[in-house]
Amino acid sequence: MPALPTTIDRRVRVFAWLSLGLQLLIVLTGGAVRLTASGLGCPTWPQCTEGSFVTTPEMGIHGVIEFGNRLLFFVIQIVAIITFLLIVRMRKQRRDLFWLAVIPCFSIVLQAVLGGITVLTNLNPYVVGLHFLASVVLVVLAAVFVFRVYFGLRVPSWGAPARYRALAWVTAALVSVTVLLGIITTGSGPHAGDGGASRNGLNSELLQHFHSWPAYAAFAGSALLVVGAFRLGDRRLVRFTRVLVGIEFVQIVVGLTQARLGLPEPLVAAHMVLACALAAAMAVVLLSLRAERQQWVD
Repeated sequence: MPALPTTIDRRVRVFAWLSLGLQLLIVLTGGAVRLTASGLGCPTWPQCTEGSFVTTPEMGIHGVIEFGNRLLFFVIQIVAIITFLLIVRMRKQRRDLFWLAVIPCFSIVLQAVLGGITVLTNLNPYVVGLHFLASVVLVVLAAVFVFRVYFGLRVPSWGAPARYRALAWVTAALVSVTVLLGIITTGSGPHAGDGGASRNGLNSELLQHFHSWPAYAAFAGSALLVVGAFRLGDRRLVRFTRVLVGIEFVQIVVGLTQARLGLPEPLVAAHMVLACALAAAMAVVLLSLRAERQQWVD
């Protein structure tokens, strides 16, 4: 077996991207659970059904979908442990990577507990929302890990002027508000995860407007960040802010389309994944304000 690395190598980079990809994938599979009304496909926890930890033929396709989502947690855990082992010998010189590798190793406990509470509370919309919010945080941490793998530790001084940094933080706040309002809006909508699950009782149409306003403001802020990055001559900021604007543009198009088409399941699933990608892209832009000026490693 090859020795564990003492510096960043291709294995570390591969597992960094794999971790990020899997965190996004489980958002998609979790969305599939809700959007196919499979939230109670496994009606108990930690077992799937009484007397069985795995789905049974009696549970049908809903049981398969819900159990498949649970199974993916274990795949993520295996990848998290391997990633940690690849980093462990660098724990002194790269404490940032060490802790970013440690957290996902315990994330399965958090997600499993939240998932269990979700089932045991009959898909309470606020618990479901908290479950999704935890996924957003884990996607962001995975994106931070990828960034740190390629660009190293932050430098003591800021790489952008104060006004640009202020705009970036305001935009980040708007993105956060957009995601949170999106979670609350979803809790009032039709996709409860099961026919008997409760909704939060709030006005869904009104919440859609509240959700869209900070989204448009964040898009405007991101566009200004692109312009500012060009003026600063920072190619890395240009690259990441353009990715941010691109994700926001697609997210807005998907959001408007799904609202007008009555929230079709594929578009809702895409909207969920894009929300996580948006939060991750915003985090990367913030990290770019204070990082080594270096190029991507092949």
